[in-house]
Formats: sequence, structure tokens, C-alpha cells
Amino acid sequence: MIQPVDTILALVLLSVLISFGSSRLPALIKVVAFQGVVVSIVPFFIGHGLTVGGVVFTLATLLIRGIAIPVFIYLAIKKTAIHREVEPIVGYHASLMAGLVLMVAATFVSPKFNLPQSAGNALLLPTAITLLAAGMFLLMARRNAIAMVLGYIVMENGIYLVGTGFSVRTHHIVEFGILLDVLAGVMIMAVILQNINQAFDDVDTALLRSLKE
Repeated sequence: MIQPVDTILALVLLSVLISFGSSRLPALIKVVAFQGVVVSIVPFFIGHGLTVGGVVFTLATLLIRGIAIPVFIYLAIKKTAIHREVEPIVGYHASLMAGLVLMVAATFVSPKFNLPQSAGNALLLPTAITLLAAGMFLLMARRNAIAMVLGYIVMENGIYLVGTGFSVRTHHIVEFGILLDVLAGVMIMAVILQNINQAFDDVDTALLRSLKE
């Protein structure tokens, strides 16, 4: 029987392919926002006995991950007036193929971990591993600094799902602290991106090689 959580996680896997094949930064931000909302509500579906505090932490996580962080990134690209990514290191068609390979590999290796919550939710751990790998891939395959920040957020979404697979009760406080650090990092990165854009009239990280000591 297909679990409701597997249905929404399948949409997350589809969003990974969309992020790999899209060159428009607003579309990438919407994908990251969607992933943030979905991974934040997963604890409501996987059978954990959430306390009132757990529900509050989950809703706060949803607001930060699904709304606050994407809004800060969107404001950053609005200030820099850059809405399309520069030519990536790995092409979009090759990225799509890499995304499919990542999903197959994640599905293959996930049963070997034997996480307590993965038995009844077939896509929980494969999706977490896929998000981790997808985030690292975006960090390595993209030249645009904003796309690289989005890759970092995707990777953090995967870390959250891995923690959810172990236990919601024990990981909420730690995860919330990490999430606040991520939010602060995104705010700082927005300022850095604006300064990079003012200096180079672009946010292509390859231009940083021209800096001299």
C-alpha cells in the first residue's frame, strides 16, 4: 500500500529533476521552497507521536525553510537583477541524466542503512539521499553563486529528512538550531552576492579568479 508520505516525496524527487534542468533562478527558488515545505511536514505523516512542542517546532521549521529562506534568496536576485543562470559547468541535459542516476543509486543503497522509519515509508531514505547528493551536485556543477546557495539549501533539506528517519523527538532542537544558522547564512550571503554583483556586474563565481592579493 502506498503511504501518503511516499506520494509527496515522489513529488520532491520530481522537483530535483526540475532543478537540474532549469536555468531560471526564480524557478529554482520555487523548487527549493516546495522542497522545504514538503520535508517540513513529513513528521506529520510518518507516525511519530508529536507533542505540542514538536508541532510548534515543525511549523516553525516550515515557515523558515519553506518561506523565509526562499524569500531572502528571491530578494537577493531581485537586488542583483539576475534571473537566469550563466552557462553551468555541467550542461542541463547531462544534469538531468545525472539526476536519474542519483535517484536509482539512492534507491539501491538506502535499504542497507535499516533506519527505523524507512521500513513503512519506502521513499523516505531514498529521497533524503537524493537531496543530499543533488545539493552537492548543484554546488559542483553550477557557476552562479545564487544557484550554489540553493544547492546548499537542498543538501540541508536532505539532512533534515535523514534526521526525521531516526527520530523527530530527538532531532528537533538540534535541527532547529542548524536551521537558524542556515537562515543567518542566507542573509549574509544575500549581502555578499550584492557586493559581488556591484564589483563584477555578475554573480558568476568564475570571475572571482580575477582577484589578486
